[in-house]
Amino acid sequence: MTIRYAWLASPLGAVLVASTERGVCYVSFGEGQPEAMEGLRRQYPGAELREDEAGLPDVCAELAEYFAGDRRTFSFPLDPKGTEFQRKVWAALGDIPYGRTWSYRDLAEHVGSPNGFRAVGLANRSNPIGIVVPCHRVVGADGSLVGYAGGLEAKRWLLEHERRVAGHTLF
Repeated sequence: MTIRYAWLASPLGAVLVASTERGVCYVSFGEGQPEAMEGLRRQYPGAELREDEAGLPDVCAELAEYFAGDRRTFSFPLDPKGTEFQRKVWAALGDIPYGRTWSYRDLAEHVGSPNGFRAVGLANRSNPIGIVVPCHRVVGADGSLVGYAGGLEAKRWLLEHERRVAGHTLF
C-alpha cells in the first residue's frame, strides 16, 4: 500500500495530510513533524510513505479555505482506518453543525449507544482525520474543553474560529 502525504502551513502549525488511493486517511497537527510522521507510520505499518504535494492539491486547498474561514465542509473522499464502531462514531461527528458542539453523551445518543459515552470518547480520541472529521466539536457534559489530541489550545482555536465564521457566540 502506498500512502501519499503533504504538509500544509496553518494557524495551528504544520498539518500533515495523507491519502490512500481511496481517499484522505490521516490529518494530524499540533505536534512536531517527526511525531506526526511517526503517528502515520503507526497507523499504516509497512506502507510506503511518499511525499507528494502535487498529488493532494484539492485536499490542501480545501483545508487552507477552512483555515481562512471560507469553507465549512469538505468535499474530498475519506478512507479512515478503524473498527466498524469507530467509523460509525466518526461519521456521526459530521452531523455536529459547524460552529456548534455536542457532549460525549449527545454523540453517544446520536449513534444509538446512550450509555456508551466512554466508548464514544475512545472512538473520538482515535479519529485519524482531525479537523475534517470534526472531533474538536465534542466537549464535556458541562461544556468544558476536554481531551483533544491536538491539544486544548488548538481545540479552543478551532471552536472559536468556527463560531466566528458562523456568527455564533456560544458553544
